[in-house]
Order: sequence, then C-alpha cells, then structure tokens
Amino acid sequence: MKDPRQVIIRPIITERSYDLLNDNRYTFEVAKTANKIEIRDAIEAIFDVNVLNVNTMSVKAKPKRVRYAKGKTRTWKKAIVTLVEGETIEAFGV
Repeated sequence: MKDPRQVIIRPIITERSYDLLNDNRYTFEVAKTANKIEIRDAIEAIFDVNVLNVNTMSVKAKPKRVRYAKGKTRTWKKAIVTLVEGETIEAFGV
C-alpha cells in the first residue's frame, strides 16, 4: 500500500468545491497513478472518516501564452470524495 500522503496531494479550494460541501462531498488533487481504492484508503487514514463514494477525473492541459512563448498547463487528477452522512473533514474550515 502506498503512503497516504503520496496519494493525496492537496485539497481543492474553489467556489464549486465549497458548493459541494453542502452535499458532504470534498475535492482533492491526487496522484495521477492513484486508483479509487487507494484514494478511499488514504482519505480514511488521514482524516479518520468513512468514505461512501469516490469519483475521479483527469484534468487536461490548457494552452497558455506568455508574450511570444506558447505552452500548456500541467495535467493532473482530481478526486471528489463523498463521506458518510454526519461526518466532516475539518481541513476545509467549514
């Protein structure tokens, strides 16, 4: 089993992620190679909560430009974790 701190990189703090908190859903950036089972185990180990469901998606690179140089943003993986009713993660400060 991988170290939970290598699977979960950081929480995602956006307006949409705060709207999902009302449904007891939390958003994290995770390692590209992590699967749903590893993500569930890592969230349960780090935050001591019970996970009901895990949805993952790969975020594609977007084209960016700085003056004359063209490039792209990085690709990364996002996980939306649904917790069992009545449990919360305090790291989001809600």
